Amino acid sequence: MPKPEEHALASSDFKFTGQEGVYNGKVRDVYDIGDKLVMVASDRISAFDHILPRPIPYKGQVLNLIAKHFLNATREEVPNWLIDTPDPNVSVGIKCEPIKIEMVIRGYLAGHAWRIYKTGERTLCGVTMPEGMKEAQKFLDPIITPATKAEEGHDEDISEEEILAQGLVTEDVWEELRDYTNTLFEIGTKMADERGLILVDTKYEFGVANGKIYLIDEIHTPDSSRYYYKDGYEERLAKNEKQKQLSKEFVREWLMEHDFQGKEGQVMPEMPDDFVWLVSDRYIELYEHITGLKFEKADSENLNRRISTNVESWLSNNN
Repeated sequence: MPKPEEHALASSDFKFTGQEGVYNGKVRDVYDIGDKLVMVASDRISAFDHILPRPIPYKGQVLNLIAKHFLNATREEVPNWLIDTPDPNVSVGIKCEPIKIEMVIRGYLAGHAWRIYKTGERTLCGVTMPEGMKEAQKFLDPIITPATKAEEGHDEDISEEEILAQGLVTEDVWEELRDYTNTLFEIGTKMADERGLILVDTKYEFGVANGKIYLIDEIHTPDSSRYYYKDGYEERLAKNEKQKQLSKEFVREWLMEHDFQGKEGQVMPEMPDDFVWLVSDRYIELYEHITGLKFEKADSENLNRRISTNVESWLSNNN
């Protein structure tokens, strides 16, 4: 079994033509080039707001190409930042000023919402959740539970009332963000259903360029979304069994089994090679399941050189 690191992009340090700066996020490296951004999807993986020590082969390619699939499918309803994908790990798009709110939308009681719910709390981000619900049960209508975008550390839950009171956005902008979020979730839900999946919850990020709001970053990927398999969902719900899901929740569960939830004093466990390759397979499985396309592994012998060559070629032809 080859070492995962031999086929993964753990970090990048490019010097593209016209580059004015770079921002290294948890899993993406964003290069500022005039009025455009070059977003490199690395193979880093994060959980509980911590970057795990080992990269996941092909994860960046999976996320980048799933995001491309959904951005192209939704751009008529919601304008987005994407211009082109010159490399399997790279997206080039319009440079926007990010709105510091994550628009989280939940169709089912799962993940963070379920962890809050089972403590007895019934309010999340100012939204009241009904009594008597089970884990993985569908909400009557999807609920929007925003979070503030933290530069470092944990994102914080916030309510619509707090967003407006703090002046994070105007009421008009909030209404546009809310409408876009509901529209995207509705489209994503329909597309997932056609592929035998349930879009459980997800998050969207938005930015502004020339006074216009754009959807930015990735959408409907396993990093930003949770999916259940539709087949067997009702039976598992009736029996109070865990749902079969395609998301990185299983990585969080593995970490929790090894006593790590990102809390102070906890030591992050080392993922063995076989588990890293399993995570890689799960990402590829989701790509094929959600898009209906066969995943073609890009050449991973020299990822940095491949990406640099493809991006420079694109820039020279589009500037």
